[in-house]
Amino acid sequence: MATTAFSVFLFCFIFFFTFPYVSSSSVEAESDVRESFPMDGDVAWVVQISDLHLSAYHPDRASDLVRLLAPALRIIRPALLLITGDITDAKNKRRTTTRQDLSEWIQYRNSMEAVVNHSGLDKRIIFDIRGNHDKYGVPHVGHPLDFFSVHSVSAQLGRLSTIQSISLVGNDRKYVFIGIDDTISIGIRGPSNLFGHPTDRRAAAVESELQYWDIYPNNLVTKVLFGHYPMSFTASTENGQRYENLFAKYLVSSYICGHLHAKISKQLWRFHSSKSSSDVKVPKMSRSFWEWELGDWKDSRLIRILAIDGGVVSFLDIDFLRKFEVEDGFQTTILITYPVDSRMMNVEHNNHSLRNDINALVFSSQKIINVTAKVFDSSRNYKTVEEVPLQFIDIASNKLLFCGRWNAENYRSASATRYVLQVSALDSQGKETTSNLRPFSVEGKQAPYRSTLLAYLIFEVEWESLYSVLLWSNICFLLVLLFLPKVLNCHIEKYSSYQSISLSIQQQKSLSVIYQVLMEGSRNRVSWFSMLIYLICLLKFPWFWGYATSENGDIASMYLSGWMVPSPDGQQKLGTPDIMLITLPFLYLVVTPMFVLIYSLFAERSAFYSHLLGKSKCRNEPMPHIESEQISQLVTMIPSNYQNLSPTCKICRGWIRRFLLLGCLVVALTHCKLCLTLMLAYGFRPVLLSPALSWAPLLLLVGAYMCSMSVDMEP
Repeated sequence: MATTAFSVFLFCFIFFFTFPYVSSSSVEAESDVRESFPMDGDVAWVVQISDLHLSAYHPDRASDLVRLLAPALRIIRPALLLITGDITDAKNKRRTTTRQDLSEWIQYRNSMEAVVNHSGLDKRIIFDIRGNHDKYGVPHVGHPLDFFSVHSVSAQLGRLSTIQSISLVGNDRKYVFIGIDDTISIGIRGPSNLFGHPTDRRAAAVESELQYWDIYPNNLVTKVLFGHYPMSFTASTENGQRYENLFAKYLVSSYICGHLHAKISKQLWRFHSSKSSSDVKVPKMSRSFWEWELGDWKDSRLIRILAIDGGVVSFLDIDFLRKFEVEDGFQTTILITYPVDSRMMNVEHNNHSLRNDINALVFSSQKIINVTAKVFDSSRNYKTVEEVPLQFIDIASNKLLFCGRWNAENYRSASATRYVLQVSALDSQGKETTSNLRPFSVEGKQAPYRSTLLAYLIFEVEWESLYSVLLWSNICFLLVLLFLPKVLNCHIEKYSSYQSISLSIQQQKSLSVIYQVLMEGSRNRVSWFSMLIYLICLLKFPWFWGYATSENGDIASMYLSGWMVPSPDGQQKLGTPDIMLITLPFLYLVVTPMFVLIYSLFAERSAFYSHLLGKSKCRNEPMPHIESEQISQLVTMIPSNYQNLSPTCKICRGWIRRFLLLGCLVVALTHCKLCLTLMLAYGFRPVLLSPALSWAPLLLLVGAYMCSMSVDMEP
């Protein structure tokens, strides 16, 4: 009866509080906006910048756009300027809450106006898209807190669609850039806003746009897509579709993005390859594309120059934090556009015809008087094989592209890294600048690219799938932890085999402690049923409630499966797998250690009482199980038995209890820290009044510790 009453009380306590749901939403436009710009020749270059994180508390990020970026753009003169998300920081000074700040968006608008004025760029070639920070706390597109729809460059030019299509039209070729805004439809505040969330409707719109450009021959159209989220941080659509298959199917050359800052790695590259065929009788074809992430402007002041030359794509990242660039202004920069770096070769899109030209873009504030390309042979200790002079191509007075002629037949090789190219430029001040060494393959062979372990885990692991593995493996472990010992205990009670099993286990000391913890910990019915009910609550009912969007918005509930956010059509489920930053730390750092500690507390009490009974005098004799009624009888015998214990036994008993108490305190402090983080993020009162998250773990720990304590041992 006591067990049943306690379990009913715990269940009612956890779900006593409920909250109303009222909200409004709107549907984002998925149709694409198609724009076209002419280009001279068939070589085009664009500039990408990402993760500006303009902040009211860090005005230098905005001022550096004018001080550093504007002069660089005046020299580079790109065909497009792409800003791939996280325009504003949207956090308070202590970085504990996420919310939109109007002053940051005004700061961005004013900075971009200054950049346009100082660089001389046409404002129409600037395309910006949202990042997750730009959607924090925005209940829906068009809401008063949706400052992107008012102050962004795209909004000022009437580009309010989630898909932007831009084509650069040359003499013989077309270069298509398609931007995708995959921010979550309802802007849940952090930390539950980390992934891109494409919809089936948006994926269909992207596919339709890619199909539109397939009316042209593939060798005349190069497709580059840009967005904020890497593929590893992009969820599947409602029907399980993923962009990787779509991009490969329509021969996308590359996808450029941001989101992961340079602190993780400045070289996050990923080669996607898949096999597909519409006819089962036809061998599957390999389809591939590159994914290149750009580091942040926020802390690293990075920009990227991406060039397309005859359909092949190459890029160069510029670090404005390098001392000489800050002190002396923009330095001469060289980007080789052909031959392409063999480490970034996409063999799927090359026709493998030999080109007898070397092309390089030279960006400099000084007049360039000489440009030379040198070919080295890495198999011969980098001996110089050939020097090729390059001459500028006068296209509309744009003296940035230099071209030279060579005989590509001389550089056929079985190795994609044998021959290396370097271009040097001499300016009118007598200063010589050299490019990085670039391995190349005239035959289109791809050199292996090796990433670091951290880069692989962050950039190449599909976190949506990994989250499911980590989540359900932990839940399965908890279920096994609850039910396996319980089933064994039922078997033992039925066949009275506890003594023999305990003896056989004790002979293997490595298993003895684990066995005692599992068997003795699970025999306490009150604690076992309490943990079971709590786990069921975590699986089926809300973990907590809070202000999921704006600070004054509606209350929403967070489940193990995601947020249930109010919408005009009822409840909308969002935030999977974004909630991994909440669920995984809570399950792995709080719930699992709590279950183990509760088991350990009751196992320690049972072991101590067994010792007091005097039934374990022999070292090899098994510890008997003490039934509840025996424990109540034993309490009257404790004073006399305790006096007979050795000092070593008393000290051991005290240290074990202290160790378990320390473990309980660590779990409790971790739990309080996680709760405080969520309270700061989603509101103190609603999270505080959410028992499943805030109170139940502490109650279970305190209850188990108190119930497992022995009575006063002094006579």
